[in-house]
Amino acid sequence: MAEDLAHDALVAALEQWPQSGIPDNPGAWLMATAKHRAIDFFRRNTLLARKHEELGRQMALQEMAVPDFDATLDDHVGDDLLRLMFIACHPVLPTEARVALTLRLLGGLTTGEIARAFLVPESTIAQRIVRAKRTLAEAGVPFDVPGGAELAGRLSAVLQVIYLIFNEGYSATVGDDWLRPSLCEDALRLGRILAELAPTEPEVHGLAALMEIQASRTRARVGPSGEPILLLDQNRAHWDQLLIRRGLAALERAEKLGGAGGPYTLQAAIAACHARARTPEETDWARIVALYDTLAELAASPIVELNRAVAVSMAFGPQAGLDLVDALASERSLQNYHLLPSVRGDLLVKLGRIHEARTEFERAASLTRNVRERDLLLSRAAACGSYFSPR
Repeated sequence: MAEDLAHDALVAALEQWPQSGIPDNPGAWLMATAKHRAIDFFRRNTLLARKHEELGRQMALQEMAVPDFDATLDDHVGDDLLRLMFIACHPVLPTEARVALTLRLLGGLTTGEIARAFLVPESTIAQRIVRAKRTLAEAGVPFDVPGGAELAGRLSAVLQVIYLIFNEGYSATVGDDWLRPSLCEDALRLGRILAELAPTEPEVHGLAALMEIQASRTRARVGPSGEPILLLDQNRAHWDQLLIRRGLAALERAEKLGGAGGPYTLQAAIAACHARARTPEETDWARIVALYDTLAELAASPIVELNRAVAVSMAFGPQAGLDLVDALASERSLQNYHLLPSVRGDLLVKLGRIHEARTEFERAASLTRNVRERDLLLSRAAACGSYFSPR
């Protein structure tokens, strides 16, 4: 500090002496200048210390209180990507347009991948994104994070964006790999940040729980060559128990906050049924069916109905499941959805209708654009073809 003060005094001399002239006692002048600067320095430090002490008391009082969503997120979202998502999910746009635009600009998803998530044609998503950009431009939307109630109003759209990013990472629409781990990791990171920033929002914890539990199966979902391994065939010893514990803890928190009936919390409860079962045979399929029944009432969709049909087949037999799947055959949004014929093929195999199952697996393979999934479906079709072959 003494060296710094001496340097400051010398700089002051170089600035002032050419105009005022060299003083009679230059050493005394330098010493006095350095002394005055030292006094100012100590005064500032004393003032700062008092300010820091006051701020410390205020922060301690704030930490004792449970922060609510608005107060926590109002000025500090805490992550650049998350901040941009809240900006992009502007209420001037319809919810689906907000989500589509944010997924395209920030989520790392292509237009085709977003279309698959919404079960609509790719051209529809492209039009939504173009219209959303135009609407934002015409409205002169500011590029800043909203505050208060407006921020909370955008939460559901942001949660949907994170959910769909995770889904694309968990089961890739296109490409040579069945998983895209980087997308799952991004979604998990964002979900965990939101859970810290919004500790009283049950659906935030519900989504975090769902992603933690689903991510716990990552190592077990692919074989040595990257081939997909379906849920009932997975080695459960490879499931990540730390992620399962985190997921179950988040689920418990969501339910305690009154979110047991929320869509993400319901899906997390379904995932928890699988996580708690040490073997496929121990899975509580009746409870899963009940949870899907509640989810279908809350957020009806063809995908929910298809998943419910699978659960019904496991709980009450393949014919019961097939009846539900056949009822979805006329659903327009599922016409080119490969999992509909895939599920139907699986149920037909269980009913011994092998030739029909082969046709369904071949159709499913023709609809998917993921190489690993296509190979799996074609191998299942081939297995049906060899079922009656001479041995």
